[in-house]
Amino acid sequence: MNSNERNFLAYIDEMDIITILLALSYHHGLSSTFSITDESNKVKSIQIIKQQQIEKYNKYICRLSEEISFGHPYWIFDEHGGKTDLQIGAVIRTEVFDERFFYDGNDLGVSCKDNQTQFKIWAPTATQVKIKLRNPNSSFSEIIKMKRKEKGVWSSVVNSDLELYQYTFLVLVNQEWQESVDPYAVAVTANGERGVIVKLEKIHREKPVLPPFENPVDAIIYETHIRDFTIHPNSGAEHKGLYLGAGELNTTGKDGEPTGLSYVKDLGITHIEFLPFNDFAGVDELDPAIEYNWGYNPLHFNVPEGSYSTNPSDPYARILELKQLIDSIHSQGIRVMMDVVYNHVFVRETSSFEKVVPGYYFRHNELGFPSNGTGVGNDIASERKMVKKFIIDSIRFWLKEYHIDGFRFDLMGILDVETMREVRKTCDSIQKGTLIIGEGWNLNTPLPIEKKAIIRNQSKFPDIFQFNDKFRDTIKGNTFNLYDKGYVLGNEHYHEGAMDVITGSIGLIKKDSRLFNEPTQSVNYVECHDNHTLWDKLVYCLPDLDHLYHIKYHRLATGLVLLSQGIPFLHSGQEFFRTKRGDGNSYKSPNHINQLDWDRKDLYLENVNYIKGLIQIRKELPCFRFKSAEEIRSNTHILPLPKPIIGFSLQNKSHEFHEVLLLINPLRSKQTIQIPEGNWTLIANGQKAGIYLIQNLSNNELVLEPVCLTILAKK
Repeated sequence: MNSNERNFLAYIDEMDIITILLALSYHHGLSSTFSITDESNKVKSIQIIKQQQIEKYNKYICRLSEEISFGHPYWIFDEHGGKTDLQIGAVIRTEVFDERFFYDGNDLGVSCKDNQTQFKIWAPTATQVKIKLRNPNSSFSEIIKMKRKEKGVWSSVVNSDLELYQYTFLVLVNQEWQESVDPYAVAVTANGERGVIVKLEKIHREKPVLPPFENPVDAIIYETHIRDFTIHPNSGAEHKGLYLGAGELNTTGKDGEPTGLSYVKDLGITHIEFLPFNDFAGVDELDPAIEYNWGYNPLHFNVPEGSYSTNPSDPYARILELKQLIDSIHSQGIRVMMDVVYNHVFVRETSSFEKVVPGYYFRHNELGFPSNGTGVGNDIASERKMVKKFIIDSIRFWLKEYHIDGFRFDLMGILDVETMREVRKTCDSIQKGTLIIGEGWNLNTPLPIEKKAIIRNQSKFPDIFQFNDKFRDTIKGNTFNLYDKGYVLGNEHYHEGAMDVITGSIGLIKKDSRLFNEPTQSVNYVECHDNHTLWDKLVYCLPDLDHLYHIKYHRLATGLVLLSQGIPFLHSGQEFFRTKRGDGNSYKSPNHINQLDWDRKDLYLENVNYIKGLIQIRKELPCFRFKSAEEIRSNTHILPLPKPIIGFSLQNKSHEFHEVLLLINPLRSKQTIQIPEGNWTLIANGQKAGIYLIQNLSNNELVLEPVCLTILAKK
């Protein structure tokens, strides 16, 4: 850029408004006239409607007599003969631009069939687009020009079968060429450097019939990470840390007992939710053992991650192996949930979005800088039509091509309500019962609060379910304050809050404490991949306490996750007291921190069996998964017990156990209480749980063991 260009800048900020900046060092920043010309060299004058000084520039707001035609270069002249190119400015973030260039076709990306390969890319602000095509068997590359079509789509058809050819797009915007991977790519080379043309119809699989899934509260979600799941030396898996390893059946630990997928099946889980497995940055796919990453660094949204594949250099391998994993999980009657990260990209400047349509896909603040509600330097502008379309297209792709059964939306509060409604509608049109959960945190992104997909707006998208941080912090204590003790640790201040969250956060105790309208909206959890594990928090909180009490507290907290109204969510290994050795943010920590320690499962098998028993109770007794707020209100009675003990009588009208008592003692001492008269069957206490007789009780006085829950049932 020469000195004249630096002193003279012009941007189109609305369809008929141009902003011109003249440096004060250049003719004192003064020009009484400006004109515009295009490739035809026909010169038109521009009307100056406002002028003001901003720092080292004079800023001129100018109006065009007619709108420019996007896709062609323009130049601006001043009265001194100075010349600069007209750059794309804030116009792309206007509603008019969005309406003008919205493309509703379903053919973006590449399709290859009948000895013909079609390329399409949406790049409305580009003045030229080319395809850079590479033969997979040589270093030879070919450049193919694309033609601009309607709505800013560029297209090209090559009359040959280009399967396995590698490709990128060369895009010219603002007089600058950028080389980009196709945002709609479905296959890539190792480390995602280039797109690859594949024929997915060759490897399409039919989805098997899964067990009925009638209501969201029937789900029991188990969150894990593909590498963590089997990387432990004693996982029993052959393909440790890979898609194939996570799908292996009949693996056993050193005690000969089940590990991996067979273990999860035996535990009683209905949904496995994997941390992101779309292509992400942070791990070298050609040498994955060196680095670790959770996967919240999205590169290519419609491509499986290569570091989990046996051969990341083979574009088909990762696709086939992920499909094999999903098939294997489905064969066990378990559904697969995918953690999706549509709220940001790894690096904005180098993302395909920014290279193809600079400035469009991301939110900007009032100063024009990229907003940062995500904390990683960029926020996806989901409210824009083609951004929303991309998200919907991507969800549709994963549902249809990979038979995904549910989605967890990372930092869902960055996204807008309307987009999430469209996600729900799309899922319902393809597969009823698709489970959609998300983090509805209110983050600092420039979107009006009434449009944010946050807990506060849950009534606007009631069929998408939210992580209940109130449940988490009430039961165990504040997740960001290691030393805060929650209800299960005996903190009486959380007593009323605990009653509220256990009954679905619907305001049963006090209407003004209502978080959700329906229990289905509440995803109940006390630990997940983020922050410290519950075990590590307990060890920090209560360092001088015997491990026996750490076990009791942990067992009680996990038990309440499984027995509260709403959707229970377990972090993998939580049932055998998962530890990350005190690491509270292990997103790139090594395997020995993040791995699922299968030896620990053997060590704490008694607790695993206890949790398995509670899962069995939840599945068997409808009173632990009421489907509506009305059902909870009609069938839940609070027992008059001294603080901080909690007791509920739950009506089970359709079950032989027509009344069930849930009793909770968070104190470290035995507590004697009065219970309703009748012949009660004890089905859970501090040591055992399951749908079987532990003990018959006919006395209306009961001694509650320290730090435990008790379940009594009456026929």
